[in-house]
Amino acid sequence: MERDKKTAKILLCKWAMDAHDRGVKTIARTLRDAGLEVIFTRFELPAEAVRAAEEEDANIIGISCSMGEHKYFASEFLRLLNERNMGEIPLIFGGVVSPNDSKELLKQGVKAVFGPGASVQEILKYINGLTR
Repeated sequence: MERDKKTAKILLCKWAMDAHDRGVKTIARTLRDAGLEVIFTRFELPAEAVRAAEEEDANIIGISCSMGEHKYFASEFLRLLNERNMGEIPLIFGGVVSPNDSKELLKQGVKAVFGPGASVQEILKYINGLTR
């Protein structure tokens, strides 16, 4: 990534039907307080979030999933990012994701998965590594 930590943009997304948003809101505040520009949105379809990432010139996308839809969303986001020549943007997942599903997401091309028990400091450290 060419941007420094002060100008890095992360798009945090949540599926509109998933009401569990306390974790992603905590991450958004932590990243904002660390100097990143954070855009938060909800989406009905992955195409909406990919379009938002393109319009906002985001260089990281974080998806929060707490209802088991993570495998579908990962494949759809990765497909859409590649179709739009945005495949270099790291895709990160967080939420209720089992260890087995985490391994599958990483094999698909997701850069990191932060499941239950992940600390905000661990997430911040990882994202800071991406923005250097």
